[in-house]
Amino acid sequence: MKKKESVPQKIFNIVNICFMLFMIGVTLYPFIYVFFASLSNSMLFIAHQGPLLLPIAPNLAAYEAVLKNKMIFSGYRNTIIILTVSLILNMLLTSFGAYVLSRREIMIKKPLMLYIVFTMFFSGGLIPFYYVVTSLGMYDTLAAVILPGAINTFNLIILRTGFEGIPVSLEEAAKLDGAGDLTILFKIMVPLTLPTIAVVILYYAVATWNAWFNAMIFIRTRSLYPLQLVLREILIGNDTSIMESGADLGDAQAVSETIKYAVIIVSTLPILMIYPFLQK
Repeated sequence: MKKKESVPQKIFNIVNICFMLFMIGVTLYPFIYVFFASLSNSMLFIAHQGPLLLPIAPNLAAYEAVLKNKMIFSGYRNTIIILTVSLILNMLLTSFGAYVLSRREIMIKKPLMLYIVFTMFFSGGLIPFYYVVTSLGMYDTLAAVILPGAINTFNLIILRTGFEGIPVSLEEAAKLDGAGDLTILFKIMVPLTLPTIAVVILYYAVATWNAWFNAMIFIRTRSLYPLQLVLREILIGNDTSIMESGADLGDAQAVSETIKYAVIIVSTLPILMIYPFLQK
């Protein structure tokens, strides 16, 4: 028999629901605003004041300008290449490192772990980092974006913790059957820690997709720009002239505003569509 809620419990539930709905609205409204702004008429949007609850004179002019721009497609291509290569490299190296650090028989495991954790809080600085990358011949190549972030210490610790949760008896049984370290890693550790691996993949994918700083420092050839660097150039540099050219969209200054919002939607939509499935 269902227990009847008391008056204080009902009040608490109502207040709690109202608060959560408010937080959902506060969190969701910026996305809604950006989407509605990208669909709005440029001149009317510039003149609009206050909250934007619906698109103003909806049209797809800003999206047409974005999709006509070659930098967007080259940015997508470069970002997908960086994301694919980085994820493969990230997961291989992180899995190898986590496996070694999770072994109980490694004598220098604690000093090695302290040395690795130290890098989370201290670095050599930007100038030594720049000299290392350029001296290795990676300047103005996609390798300068991929290789320096091959292993993330925080993700390494997460995966190491997952591997340490696997019963030792499984590993001992595999060794009795003649299994080596690679067999144990890929046929025992990885299948039994798939949820943890999915989380690590998600962290790496989101970080790689949003990364722009290394590209800004090391990449000078515009055809190698990743998508986020193209987006930064448009949003911060206010450079929408390459998109406005060839598109009959009226006043360039007004158009540039809606183009910015359209670029945000185009660049974030793929990761927003993938994120809920990986989060589950």
